[in-house]
Amino acid sequence: MSLSTIRVRVGAVAAGLALVLVSGSVFAQDKGGDKEGYGYEFDDDPLSAGGFGPNDATIKVRPRAARTTLIRPRTSFVPEMLKSVESL
Repeated sequence: MSLSTIRVRVGAVAAGLALVLVSGSVFAQDKGGDKEGYGYEFDDDPLSAGGFGPNDATIKVRPRAARTTLIRPRTSFVPEMLKSVESL
């Protein structure tokens, strides 16, 4: 190993160690004191979340339509097969 690669490795280890040691001092914001009075009240909000009472109109969804397959089995297959075999 040459002297320059050793210096690069020592520098990288030192930078990583410094990063780990410094990152421990970074913390989130303090919790703060009281939570009383925290919140918002909108008195003039025209949008109200009504529609959940027993006397409100209910939304009815139509049931799904019955789907039929476009490929139908041949019901007259056996008689047609017998007709084709008779001529052999």
